Order: sequence, then structure tokens, then C-alpha cells
Amino acid sequence: MNIYVCIKRVPDTEARIKVSGAAIDAAGVKHVISPYDEFALEAALRLKESTGAGEVVVVSVGDASSGEQLRTALAMGADRAVLLKGEVTVDGLATAKALAAELKAASPDLVLFGMKGVDHDQQQVGPMVAGLLDLPCISVVSEMQVEGSSVVAHREIEGGVEVVEAPLPAVVTITKGKDEPRYPSLKGIMAAKKKPLEEKEAQLGESRLTVTSMTPPPDRPPGRIVGTGVDAVPELVRLLREEAKVL
Repeated sequence: MNIYVCIKRVPDTEARIKVSGAAIDAAGVKHVISPYDEFALEAALRLKESTGAGEVVVVSVGDASSGEQLRTALAMGADRAVLLKGEVTVDGLATAKALAAELKAASPDLVLFGMKGVDHDQQQVGPMVAGLLDLPCISVVSEMQVEGSSVVAHREIEGGVEVVEAPLPAVVTITKGKDEPRYPSLKGIMAAKKKPLEEKEAQLGESRLTVTSMTPPPDRPPGRIVGTGVDAVPELVRLLREEAKVL
């Protein structure tokens, strides 16, 4: 089975972010594979291991710095990597067109995405790629198996689990499930240096979205203590009704 996993370079979710104009100040900020993309990569590696055959290819759109995350994915167990060199914007459709062009030529059996990138939080590139390639898409999947020529996916919904089946080839977006992404081993890190990382110019579509400014959220106002015990309830209710206007 030929599995492609699309990953994105994002700021570390534990980094302290500072805003600079219409973007974040990247100075001193560590970048990582978007955590949901790590779940997708782990799912791909487990599928390959369960069948004992196949290939896992990681693909990313970005500048040369994205090669660091692709090498990390290779150290985790991916077989090869493709960097589509171009500027990533907030327009998910532009990114989707670049990925779709590469995937159309590769004709994989299964394409995996993280449910979303943790930076822009749009949840749209995976389904857009499926639409551009005219492939079935199952989103927000916590567990999946390949059975014959179909993928069977489990989606957590309110009050239960939804089971969805789609014919291959297909696009699946992955969320956090029972399987945690593995850490690269020392052997994997050394092996990753010899694995192929191909660079191509991305066939990016025109970006129609522009971020004009970014501002941090306002500071929260200080809390107020209106009293203690049941004697404070009337005053609390009055404040909620007259000042907060939530009652």
C-alpha cells in the first residue's frame, strides 16, 4: 500500500508567541510537525507495519526550513519525503492545489492529513484536496483500518462512535485517538540522513486571503469577590443581572 501523509511546519504549541505586525515574531520560536499531522503519520506507520509491506511518503509545502520537519518524519519511520517549495499562506485552497498536483501524479492508495493545522486551525486543506482529486473523504477520524479495497474509519460523535467505510483511494483526516505518535529513535535519526528528500517547486494556486494585522487578546479584567457563603448569593445574582447581563 502506498500511503502519503501531508504534514505542516508550525510553531511549537508550548512556545510563547509574540505578535509582530501581521504575523508572529519567529525569533527564538521552535517549530515542529503540527501535532494532528503526527497522529496521521503514526496511523500510516501502523498500517504499513500491520501489512508488512508498502511505503509511507511524507509531503509538505513550505520553504527550505520545512525540511527539518520532514527529516523528523523520516526518523519516525517514513520511507521518503517530498518538499514542495513555496510560500504557505492562510489560503488553504492555494496549499490544497499544490498538494493535489503532487498527489495526482503519485496516485497513492491512501492520503492522510491531520484534522487541522494548529496554527491557522481551518480544518479545510484535507477535504479540499479530496475535492480537487475527486476522492472520497472521511474527516476527524480517531481510528481506522484498511479492509480489502476499502478504508473503515471510526469517528467519535456525541453519545457514541460512527463507523464510516469508503473505497480506496481515499483521503482521511486524523484526530487524536488511542495511538500516541512514536518518538524518533537514535537508529531512526541516523537512518533518516540517508533517506531521500526530494525538493520540487510547488504548484501553488493564487492566494486570495491576506492577514492585514494580528493583535493579542485583551487582558482579562481582575476578578471580584462579593462575599462568602450563602449570604453572597443575592449580591452575585444582582451583579450577573445588572452588570454582566447574563441573567
